Amino acid sequence: MGAGTEPDGSSRSDEEWERFLRESVAGVADAPKEPSARARAVAKRLRAEPGRGVEGWRSYTPPRPKRRMGWYVAGLLASLVLLVVALAPGRMVELLAGGASDSPPLAAETARPAQAPPAEVAQRPTMDEPFRGSPAAGWASGAAGITVPKAGAVGWMSAAEVERALARTRDFIVASGLERGVLRGERPEKAIALINPHQKDVQDLLKTAFRTPSEKNDPLLLFSRFQPSRTHLVGDVVKTRGRLTYREGERGALQVTADVTFVYPVIRADAGGHDEIVRTIVRRELVLSWDDPDKVITEPGTFSIVSHKYDMTNGGCGVRTGYFTPPFGADRQADEAGTEIDPYDRSAPVGRGESSGDECGRATRS
Repeated sequence: MGAGTEPDGSSRSDEEWERFLRESVAGVADAPKEPSARARAVAKRLRAEPGRGVEGWRSYTPPRPKRRMGWYVAGLLASLVLLVVALAPGRMVELLAGGASDSPPLAAETARPAQAPPAEVAQRPTMDEPFRGSPAAGWASGAAGITVPKAGAVGWMSAAEVERALARTRDFIVASGLERGVLRGERPEKAIALINPHQKDVQDLLKTAFRTPSEKNDPLLLFSRFQPSRTHLVGDVVKTRGRLTYREGERGALQVTADVTFVYPVIRADAGGHDEIVRTIVRRELVLSWDDPDKVITEPGTFSIVSHKYDMTNGGCGVRTGYFTPPFGADRQADEAGTEIDPYDRSAPVGRGESSGDECGRATRS
C-alpha cells in the first residue's frame, strides 16, 4: 500500500498527505489534551471526600435560575383583588372597612350596658341595606331584639303567671311599636286591648290622642306611627334592642319595666328615584303594673300604665300631628337645633317624658 493509498484502495493527494504529517507533529488546536499530573491528583482527592459529587476536571455546572414562584402568586392575588373590585366595589369597601353587613348579631341585652356602642364606619344606607353604617346593623329584628327574663313567683303571681304576664308585655311592645298596620297610622287596637280599661287617665288620653293630638294627649307617647301619605318604611325589618325586667310593686303587684330602642328606616313617600333614607330612632321606657284583682279594679289579662317616657331623634319637631315626621333634605338642618343625643347609647336612663315640651333631640349619629 502506497503512502497516499487508503485501505479501500482510494488514494490521497500529495497536499493532503503533507498536511496530515504536519498536524501529527504540531498537534491540532481543538484536539483534547492529556490532563496534567496535578489535575489528576486534585480530581482523585475530590472523589475521596464523602458526600462530594465527582465532576470532570473540565466539567462546568451553570448556576440554577432563582425561583420566581412568589412573584407569580402575588400577581395572581392582585388580579383577583382587581376582579372583585370591578364586580362588587361596594362589598370590597365594606370588607376593607370592617363593616360587612352580614356580621353576626350581638348577644341579647340582659342588663344596662356600661357604655355606648363603638362608632361605625361612615356608610350611607341603601334600599337593600337600610341599616348600613349603623350599630343597628348588628341588632336583632323585631320581637327577637327584646330580652325576656326567666320568670319567678312575685307578689300575688306564681312563676307561670309571671311568665304569661311577661309574654303579654312583649305582645304590647310588638303591637304598639312593630305591627305594620300601626306603623302605617292605623289605630293600635291589639295594644289598647291590653291596657286596663278602668285606668281613667290613660283612657282619657286614648279617647282624644288619635282625633286631636296635642302635647298632653299624643299617641306617640305610647305608639309609633308614620303618615303613609308622607313617609314610607324601607323594607319589612325594624331593628330593636332592649329588655324586660320585673319586681314586686305596690300592693303585691307585678311591676314590669320595658326599655327598648326601635330603629325605623324611612323614605319620603314621593321620593321617586331619589331615595334619601332617614332612620327615625325611638327609645321607650314603659313601667307597667299587673295588679291583684282583689286589690285593684282591673280586667283579667290587662295591666295599668305606671309611667311612660321616650327619647326620639329624626322624628320631627314642632306641632304635634300624632305621627312621626322625619325630616328630609334641607329640613334636616332646620331640625337639628335640640339637645345632642346619641340614639344608640343605652347606658344612660331615658331622658324624655310627658312634660318635656317641644324640645327635640338632635342625633349625633343615625
